[in-house]
Amino acid sequence: MLIVHMLAQAAAATPEAVAAPQQGVISYPPAFFAAQQPANAHEMLLRLPGFDIDTGDSVRGFEGAAGNVLVDGQRPTSKTDNLEEILRRIPAGQVERIDLVRGGAPGVDMQGKTVLANVVRKPGSGLRGLLAVANNHLSDGRNMHGMRLELSGGSGGREWEGSARYGYGNDDGGNAGPQVRIGPNGEILRRSLVRNESDGLQKTVTAAFRQPLAGGRLGLNARYFDEKWKFEEDNRYLEPAALGVETTDDLYLTEQTEFGARWDRDFGARTKLELIGLRQDREREINSVFGDLSGTQDFRLRRDTAETIGRGVLKYALNDRLSFEAGGEAALNELQSRTGLLVDGAPIDLPAADVDVEEKRGEVFGKATWRPTTAWTLDAGLRFEASRISSEGDVELEKTLQFLKPRLALTWAPAQATQVRLRFERVVGQLNFDDFVASSDFNTGAGVSAGNPDLDPEQAWVAEAALEQRLFGATVVLTYRHSELTDVVDRGPVESRSVDPVTGAVTLSYFDTPMNIGDGTKDEAIASLTAPLDRLGLKGALLKGQYTRRWSDVTDPTTLESRRISNLRPTEWEINYSQDLPQWRMSYGLDVYSGWTETSYRFDSIREVKLHNAYVRPWIEKRFQPDLSVRFELANATSRGIRFTRQVWDGPRGASPRLYTDDRDLGFGRMYYVRVRKTFGA
Repeated sequence: MLIVHMLAQAAAATPEAVAAPQQGVISYPPAFFAAQQPANAHEMLLRLPGFDIDTGDSVRGFEGAAGNVLVDGQRPTSKTDNLEEILRRIPAGQVERIDLVRGGAPGVDMQGKTVLANVVRKPGSGLRGLLAVANNHLSDGRNMHGMRLELSGGSGGREWEGSARYGYGNDDGGNAGPQVRIGPNGEILRRSLVRNESDGLQKTVTAAFRQPLAGGRLGLNARYFDEKWKFEEDNRYLEPAALGVETTDDLYLTEQTEFGARWDRDFGARTKLELIGLRQDREREINSVFGDLSGTQDFRLRRDTAETIGRGVLKYALNDRLSFEAGGEAALNELQSRTGLLVDGAPIDLPAADVDVEEKRGEVFGKATWRPTTAWTLDAGLRFEASRISSEGDVELEKTLQFLKPRLALTWAPAQATQVRLRFERVVGQLNFDDFVASSDFNTGAGVSAGNPDLDPEQAWVAEAALEQRLFGATVVLTYRHSELTDVVDRGPVESRSVDPVTGAVTLSYFDTPMNIGDGTKDEAIASLTAPLDRLGLKGALLKGQYTRRWSDVTDPTTLESRRISNLRPTEWEINYSQDLPQWRMSYGLDVYSGWTETSYRFDSIREVKLHNAYVRPWIEKRFQPDLSVRFELANATSRGIRFTRQVWDGPRGASPRLYTDDRDLGFGRMYYVRVRKTFGA
């Protein structure tokens, strides 16, 4: 009823400069955002009615990794540079307008999305920059500080930009609290106190340059990323005290580079060619040591990955209502992984411990967008993907995969304020290279998991319907999505044999591993609201909210019973309230994020992760000068904690007795965040 009341009372408080929909596009000029005085394109997009930023998927290749934001009509060439970071580096003063494309429009590649935003920049002129320093003070006394410098400029058709930032971050899931182990009959077997710290340092440098070349425009980009992250935990037993202390020490080292190039040229008014090349490399080391009174387990991993992509697209607009696009891309992915496990100093064999994997992928596609009338838009596409995966080392295999991926999206706008969007598509997931090799997770009790290079990608036929209604300045979007899944990737058991070199005795060990567990279904219902509250007496106030409900069903490979997909959160919601007070050069707001539950299934255990209650973050920002602002946030104001519950069986679930249940309830205190931001230049 509250939402209905808001829709009935809220008036159209948005500036008149917002253009009426034409060809499926609504344009928002800088005047629409002026009252909020945003610093960059990201802050502007947060105010866009009926739009939520989707940063894309972390998959191999370029075509399937798209987010829902374009810059000057193009996707950012970088894959490793987070889309939100790219948008934060675009000063608000450089934005000419933001186009909201709903359902599709001729000449716009929707990248498989039903709604996307296009940030259109002004031609570069003069030097622009930003310097920001921040500190996040944690309740346990730690300070996570950081700094960022951004510069951009250009003239005469040449534009450049660069950024450098470093920052200390932390895992705010929970770091202290009790743990209890409960027997199958409810008896208390153990009690302990857990305390951990998880934090690290990240350093990033980016650069980009654009200029005219050979009748077109050339863009170059580069990125370097370095991270050192550590996790330390002590689990001190109170009952029985003779168990002493369990310790876990993890160290993660990551180094990543990326280089990209884009050249595009118009051949007349209707034809455009776009060429993209991209190379990224990542080196990662993990050292994980677990120890207790019975001994130690030492897990080590070195994993090197590389991806090389070449892509070409030809676009042709027959007229203002019909456009076509055709192209293809090729990608080479490489993985070298070396893992080792020592138990009390003795090596233990792991399945898929030392593996070299090579994947050669190719994809061709054709797309068409037709707008027969102002009320109807048809966006159709067909992609064909083929790949060959080969593995050497502990696992010798070679497999070829081929998939045809049709897509059809239909948009109907019976009125200017109403739009119905339908989508039917075959979606093919990508194999996660992390699943190919062994991994460790000592602090949760899961121990070591085996790798499995012999996986097939998950496939889904997806049907989606969405209703968007704009009323008195507010926007409501209701979406329902159903997926019929094939070759679901989840977890299951694998057997490992080790032979004593002296006695010849054979020891059987079982490890958990990723595997294809068969078919399944997934359903999602999403409701979102964007509502200005001026007519309620709150001038400059904005309320945004989203609620998501998920259902899923697969067959457990261990028990052969129906269950949910691992780590799929059934319910999530968030509410964001903000108000701008330009007369005081101030803004304030409140962000509230729901608790959630994740359940993961292994052959001998079930683990549930649950956030107790809502995460609340009030904030206030003061602009002392147009180019100088200070922001304060009280993050985790409710001191939300996290609860881990893990049920363990003496062998496969359903065929073995349950041994115990571990229950740990960890808290995390408030965080006090302060940021000073100074902009300069044009």
